Amino acid sequence: MNVRPAEKPIAQIQADAVVVGLYADEPPSGPAADVDKATGGLLGRLVESGEIGTGPGTVTPLLAAPGMAAGQVVCVGLGPRKLFDAGAAFRAAGSGAKYLAARPRARVAFGFDSQWPAAWHEAAVAGAIVGCHGEDLYRAEKKRHPLGEILWVGKEAAALPGGLILGESINFVRRLVDEPPDSMYPESFAGVARQVARDLGLEIEVWDRAKLTQERCGSLLAVARGSHREPQLVQIHYRGAGKSAPTLALIGKGVTFDSGGLSIKTNDQMKTMKCDMAGAATVLGAIRAIAMLKLPVNVSGYMGLVENMTGPAAFKLGDVLTARNGVTIEVHNTDAEGRLVLADVLTVAAEQHPARMIDLATLTGACMVALGENVAGLMTNDQAWCDEVAAAACEVGEPVWQLPMYAEFDEQIASRVADIKNTGEGRYGGAMTAAKLLARFVEDIPWTHIDIAGPAYTEKPKAWLDGGATGALMRSLVEVARRISSE
Repeated sequence: MNVRPAEKPIAQIQADAVVVGLYADEPPSGPAADVDKATGGLLGRLVESGEIGTGPGTVTPLLAAPGMAAGQVVCVGLGPRKLFDAGAAFRAAGSGAKYLAARPRARVAFGFDSQWPAAWHEAAVAGAIVGCHGEDLYRAEKKRHPLGEILWVGKEAAALPGGLILGESINFVRRLVDEPPDSMYPESFAGVARQVARDLGLEIEVWDRAKLTQERCGSLLAVARGSHREPQLVQIHYRGAGKSAPTLALIGKGVTFDSGGLSIKTNDQMKTMKCDMAGAATVLGAIRAIAMLKLPVNVSGYMGLVENMTGPAAFKLGDVLTARNGVTIEVHNTDAEGRLVLADVLTVAAEQHPARMIDLATLTGACMVALGENVAGLMTNDQAWCDEVAAAACEVGEPVWQLPMYAEFDEQIASRVADIKNTGEGRYGGAMTAAKLLARFVEDIPWTHIDIAGPAYTEKPKAWLDGGATGALMRSLVEVARRISSE
């Protein structure tokens, strides 16, 4: 998709449509004011009469608006100016793009507030790219169509390439997650990672079952035993700051399908379990974006890839696993498998002595119970590092919330026959007991765990986004890398 600065005032742009934003409770401003003037005050009158909504994500089309060269004007509500941020910019542009992407469009112009900082324009460009991408990967008749060309009205031309990279990388994550599990399994995911490495000149190493066995990754291998699909551990490295500079490690859970194992899920619970590799997909998408942006930072990605199935060799309740670092883990629930995969992957990452670590995982339904479907949970062993991660997420407008890591949660994963067990006591505090298990495998490196079980996947479409994978938290990871690169 081509994104370039507009060369004419918005009213003179020859396009299928123009998209403008309208704040709540104030007259049209910026490019919207230019449209209002060209149409003889039409926008202002329709807003005042309530015919055009200004609430966040509200989309109102005006066909053949007088005084406009474009075929239609799409008005997108921005909500109150005082509540607006980069996330709102992302969603606003996505809402307009999604509406227009219902049919092929050769050219669309976007005109938002000229007073926005460059980061908000970058977020809006990314949102426009994301809004055009649907989950209908295998439908003969697509519901969403990429816009042929996007013209951006304003002075923030420098923000356009970054917005395009972010938007395309989010869609890259979404496609990985939305692919059916018979086409996106550990080996095929590793193949995608190899292609990314080839395209961008990155270092990559992939461990297969034999190598994982040699490297004593007993916890990850146990989860993989029930499937005929070969497990993989992908390690990919971007050296934007030179080999001697500190490294940020990103670790992703990559359960490409989760049946629950012998603790089998119900039919309804299993329908969306192709999304259980969203953590790994988000890590790979972030590495892709960071490399394409050429940020002066070192980032390594570690993705543990397995299927959790019920084959004759499947691991069982009561089994005791020995992780790579020697910690023994008693299995109380084979559906608490993501933490078992991450245990070994975190150890591999920690052995490389990164300066800081972040892992992402669709880890617990308990986090969704606590925070809902749209907020990611943060847990950490280092408050200052967690604050940095949270600040980056806030900067790009992705909602996160920190959950506690009290010592009592350690007691809940104590086992009578092994060092620890893979679930807590009962149903309460499950997000924190899972994080406490992960903390056993990060040594003393500053580490933040992000539970993305809620925001990584949506079964219902939103105004700015089709249903399915969302690519949530990828922009936050890129922002973390940007902040490190400027230190």
